[in-house]
Amino acid sequence: MQNSVESHVFDGLKKEVGNVFHFDLQGAKLPAIDGMDSEKILELSRLTRGLLFASVEAAQSGHPGSASKAEQFWSLVLSGALAFDALDPKHSGRDRVVWSAGHCSPMLYSGLALIYEALRRGGRQFMPEVLHAVMPEDLIRFRRPDGPQGHIENYYPISDVATGPSGHGLSSAGGIAIAHRSCGLPMRTWVFMGDAETEEGMTYEARNVLSASGTDNIIVSLDYNHFGIDGPIEEAMDGNYLNHWLGLGWNAIEVDGHNPLELAYAYRLAGAGLGNQKPTVVIAHCQKGKGYGARSGKAESHGTVAKHDEYVDLMKQLGFDIPGEKGKVMGDIEIILSQYNDELEKYVATRLETAKEKIQPESALIALMKKAIGDRPLIAPKSLKRPEGELPAELIFKSGDKVATRKAAAAWFKWLMGETAFFYIGAGDLAKSILTNSAENVYGIYGPKNPHGRGIRFGIAEQNMAMMSAAMTQDVLPGGFQPVSAFGTYAVFSSMMTNCVRLALIGNHLKPETAGFFVMLAAHDGPETGEDGPTHQGLYWMSMFGAYPGIKVYKPFDANETIEMLFYALEKNEPIALSLLRPDTLVLDRSLGHSTARDATTGAYIYKNFKYLISQLPVRSRYFESNQNKLILKPKLCLVISGVQVLLNTLEILPELEEKYDVKIVNVTSPQLFEDLRRSDPSKAKEIFSDADRACAVTLHAGWKGFLYPFLLPTDYTNRTIAIDTYLKSGSSKEVYALAGFDSASLKEKIFHSLSS
Repeated sequence: MQNSVESHVFDGLKKEVGNVFHFDLQGAKLPAIDGMDSEKILELSRLTRGLLFASVEAAQSGHPGSASKAEQFWSLVLSGALAFDALDPKHSGRDRVVWSAGHCSPMLYSGLALIYEALRRGGRQFMPEVLHAVMPEDLIRFRRPDGPQGHIENYYPISDVATGPSGHGLSSAGGIAIAHRSCGLPMRTWVFMGDAETEEGMTYEARNVLSASGTDNIIVSLDYNHFGIDGPIEEAMDGNYLNHWLGLGWNAIEVDGHNPLELAYAYRLAGAGLGNQKPTVVIAHCQKGKGYGARSGKAESHGTVAKHDEYVDLMKQLGFDIPGEKGKVMGDIEIILSQYNDELEKYVATRLETAKEKIQPESALIALMKKAIGDRPLIAPKSLKRPEGELPAELIFKSGDKVATRKAAAAWFKWLMGETAFFYIGAGDLAKSILTNSAENVYGIYGPKNPHGRGIRFGIAEQNMAMMSAAMTQDVLPGGFQPVSAFGTYAVFSSMMTNCVRLALIGNHLKPETAGFFVMLAAHDGPETGEDGPTHQGLYWMSMFGAYPGIKVYKPFDANETIEMLFYALEKNEPIALSLLRPDTLVLDRSLGHSTARDATTGAYIYKNFKYLISQLPVRSRYFESNQNKLILKPKLCLVISGVQVLLNTLEILPELEEKYDVKIVNVTSPQLFEDLRRSDPSKAKEIFSDADRACAVTLHAGWKGFLYPFLLPTDYTNRTIAIDTYLKSGSSKEVYALAGFDSASLKEKIFHSLSS
């Protein structure tokens, strides 16, 4: 407990429910807490609601329903539970705050405006644009390009994840909390969450993992107002709401969500820890849209903007005698601020000093990390480079051997785990198949008995896995260390993770100085998982990830290329979706084109060149070959191939193709990387694949045909792309390739047909 008063307050209020605790503080007689002034917090909440509603009026857009969280916000910030420095809001030793209810942006901005207005009036010197502080005058630009954004973003103070879609924030916060706890750090992760988010499946996934792993440094402040956007949550959720948390192994503290003292006790109790290695939810019974006129306590308050006359009336009911001039919202804000008196300002400033004092010095936090993780290398993962010269023996694979790319990735992840203390890895209940287990076993599985493990057991929970793993990489630990992660499922299931990956990429975009690096493993790619049938054959997944800015799809041909591409991605610090194959496939012989595995990092390379290179011949030209003093004309054919099995099948028919054509083979490992090369080094890109090559190109990919479109466009690609555009059936890999028309004989027929048409 936080002080001597609190040590005995909860006697008789605690109930044990299985292995967790339940407290109901509603209406309890609670002694005063030193420094906590409930009347002032209620007044700050009233002012906050005024600014919130003015912001929504200015934008004619937004979520006034977030007004229900005003007391929760101020009670957390000022109660002494939160470690936070308003003038250094991204200090590595601060507590993290995640707004899973990302639509509560006008609530956060209004609270920040009062915080920084108090500091400004108190003579504190700061640059709002540097801190990303929101000032009162910024509120009239809410939801405008030059103002506070519509959903909460990660660069604002008291906000550490870019959020918006319901339910994703809990998983994001969970990843951050796991990173902190597994490094022996004392910081807490606080989550503002709405009750309707409990309906979201990934919150169920997150609640399970966080409870089972003993992640007790995460605290949810849950706005229990009984409404989503469409109506009562009871229309979508049956049973006792409390059991959705207690039943999944969470401690629960119930409070009146508009009672600052009850909230303060709950936050301080949860922040101090309940000693049972379980996370805690503070269930705050609230009125949705409190203060928003006739819509208060109704689903309509969530995102419905009041008509101007209603706005004027409800503001007067709140005690703000605004003149009601439409379009003059700054005047309304000034009237609200006129009631922000010296006593309130000084109270906020004083309590913020208390919050600041809770932050431990970075040197002390680094010492705690060293104590917790022992002799593991305290090296920033993103500072690691590919070793110069020859790689470690375990990362080199002999030409002619058969090695699955998933095995090569497993070797690299195990190597990385030994090089840094800040690498995390897990799979969606597929560790023994994707082979993440070799790296997981280095330090073991993170959990109650092994709190410093680096492997994470996510279970069958792809969404939560992706969101937790990606979000943790955007957090900067004391000492500037930033975790990296790898997480995987079968390629065909990766579509379930797309929105989570998208949100992480947006976070990287919004705050590039802390952009995170992660590897999404799309394992068992292609028709290779043949016997499982179409439900497990990964053919089209990359169509989603190829469209997102900030991530690239990597599809190495063999084990050595896998190693080189992973080193390259780490050096570039750009997240990747990595295609991996299940079967052992040939480690390529590169004598045909004198390529190296490292060439894969350009996105495309020449595996076999034309026999004759006569640059002066025009597009679609022919070369002359001397044969018994006769001139033999042969047209050129450039085969653009993705996938090692497609390449090997093509090589079987290469002699027959060369009877009629001069054949060049370009292996494509990442169209996006090759597009980068075309921008950064166009001459090198043209050496690999020229406009002349494009004119005689045929693409081959055992999956989504659009993956190789960049190698055909802007020419007509209709008849010159060979791909799979339907679902297949069960069979061995060989049988399924034949069924798809990707065996050698079928490929020969299709190539000839594409050229004749």
